Amino acid sequence: MIHRTRPGTTARRRTAAALAVLSSCALTVGATSTASAAAGERHGGPRTDYVALGDSYTSGPLIPDQVDANCARSDHNYPSITAHERAVASFRDVSCGGATTAEMWQAQGTNGPQLDAVGRDTDLVTVQIGGNDVGFGSIISTCAGLSATDLTGDPCRRYYGSGGYDQLTLRILQTAPKVARVLRAVHARAPHARVVVVGYPDLLPDDGSGCYPTVPFAAKDFPYLRDTGKRLNVMLRAVALLNRADYVDTYGPTVGHDMCKAPADRWIEPLRPTAPAAPAHPNAKGEEAMARALAGTLGRHARHH
Repeated sequence: MIHRTRPGTTARRRTAAALAVLSSCALTVGATSTASAAAGERHGGPRTDYVALGDSYTSGPLIPDQVDANCARSDHNYPSITAHERAVASFRDVSCGGATTAEMWQAQGTNGPQLDAVGRDTDLVTVQIGGNDVGFGSIISTCAGLSATDLTGDPCRRYYGSGGYDQLTLRILQTAPKVARVLRAVHARAPHARVVVVGYPDLLPDDGSGCYPTVPFAAKDFPYLRDTGKRLNVMLRAVALLNRADYVDTYGPTVGHDMCKAPADRWIEPLRPTAPAAPAHPNAKGEEAMARALAGTLGRHARHH
């Protein structure tokens, strides 16, 4: 996982103040915005040039049909669904599995820097990034491994708190200025674009219950990891607010469809998927749910100026 950061003293100060809540929060946030009325409706609306940026939660690995092997990108991910439903004039999906904020500026295999897809004519940009900067993949494998040492306790929480502070909360705080930098870069390249930050869906039961061995975490680590996911979304919402972007809550709409649910009810696949999707990632239903959440925001609010 790669890191990157940068500027703006005032913005940095405001971001730090807004994000201070993360040290104690474990809350679910809804989609918010300050504007009203939408652009780019499906029938007869203005022209929409749409660019999608993001990581594997955006790209939709293993979901049919895969259209880019390098980035594990599906033509049934939420950006593709959104582009089709809104009948956009042009659409570029440059999301890529494994992307961090660094890949906004640097190539990832055959995928060029994602920000290169954004130009002055772009008028809608969705951004879903930050999970790999925090270390989603390594956190899951670490916590799964630690469960064998104490199945009824919280070995994962104790591991990440062994230094006297929660390392995952710190990682989220450290990721905030990186996401803010991405949003500033999008605004600079597409000054008239509406920019929308898409949050991450609900991976684990919202009530804190567990489902070992379907998801191999220790019993008391389920609420800890649930709260970590919520903190990440709180950070993304705050950074969006401070950087003239809308925020789409995909957590709320996916509650009750997490990795622990029965195959027919889950929209996030467990570590051994039963539907076409990567482990701990949305399946086709999950991508559809995120597309609906995004449509709700695009349909309710106008772009920021």
